[in-house]
Amino acid sequence: MRLRHAGGDTVHLGYCTNVHPAEDLAGILRQLDTHAVPVREALGADLLGLGLWLAAPVAAELAADPAARRRLRAALTARGLEVVTLNGFPYAAFQAPVVKGDVYHPDWTTPARLAYTLDLARVLADLLPDDAARGSVSTLPLAWRRPWDAASADGARRRLDQLAAGLAAVERATGRSVRVGFEPEPGCVVESSGQAVAALSGVDTDRLGVCLDLAHLACAWEAPAEALGRLRTAGLPVVKVQVSAAIEAPAGATPALRRWVEPRFLHQTRAAGCAGAADPADPAHAADDLDAALAARLPGPWRVHYHVPLHAPPEPPLGSTLPVLRAALAALYAGPEAGCDHLDVETYTWGVLPAARRPRTDAELAAGIAAELAFARAELLALGLAPAGRATPATAEVRR
Repeated sequence: MRLRHAGGDTVHLGYCTNVHPAEDLAGILRQLDTHAVPVREALGADLLGLGLWLAAPVAAELAADPAARRRLRAALTARGLEVVTLNGFPYAAFQAPVVKGDVYHPDWTTPARLAYTLDLARVLADLLPDDAARGSVSTLPLAWRRPWDAASADGARRRLDQLAAGLAAVERATGRSVRVGFEPEPGCVVESSGQAVAALSGVDTDRLGVCLDLAHLACAWEAPAEALGRLRTAGLPVVKVQVSAAIEAPAGATPALRRWVEPRFLHQTRAAGCAGAADPADPAHAADDLDAALAARLPGPWRVHYHVPLHAPPEPPLGSTLPVLRAALAALYAGPEAGCDHLDVETYTWGVLPAARRPRTDAELAAGIAAELAFARAELLALGLAPAGRATPATAEVRR
């Protein structure tokens, strides 16, 4: 969906398809009909944005085959779908039975991560609508925090320089600008806005910046306006925002969290004491998964990296970090210019929610995604953004 900021910027709102397990082109095309089109129809929207997730093998396949890229773009256009952003954080197998720490590999010390991200940029350049200002790709915040040393940091910096050069080459070849946003996440080398500023100092900020996940921001116990101000002062652009909410548990409510323990994803847990700490992952107020936090009996209150549906927070005594989400959106869009033009609703955890909250069919999942997008759209309209029309047939036409 497209919205118009009062300053004139077009803001693209969509949902991230990493909630779906498809990892080949045929499966991706099936998920368009099974989920994306029903979501668009439920919203009454002429045009729906997708934050497409392409696993590394299909990204490489598409990057090497211009005809396949044209077919994918034509399939999107025919269904009233568009892509301005890709999720390049998970490399592969993101909906496997057990993911946990595997999602951080390969990291930015490796050539595989660089090759994957540049494949995504090449694909996105041909998927972008002709009237889109630019594209974006989100990626992991360098690596998990262990092991990490000066040699790791030097190696990663060399990859980032190569990434910026590769993105410049994509723009020269296609005429399309694609930026990459590094996504701070609990437990990683870059967990907070301050760590992002330190780690990304000196990068090419025309092409590299930050992907701000609002659940991660909440788990770091950061005040949104302060975090955004810190990034702005450092000259780091917010190239993408993932509109997400985490679990919040007041002190004494931890027994209610036991039914949220599950085997697929890491659910890093942070107590309020992590705010402003020299080491946000200090075991005194942090754990790398929810079961570990429960065993350690961290002091409350807690925020848990567990993306929950925006429109359906957990039952009391638990809640969600929607106040952080609202404060972040207000800080991004209250000014004369839009703070970011790419918004993705990214609740990838539908399949691991407690049984009573979990969708049982494809139709129920599509309905849940549509409800989240309707919620996000309403929040943005309340901030003064306005609906924007879909691209004209001339601009939506598939490039030959």
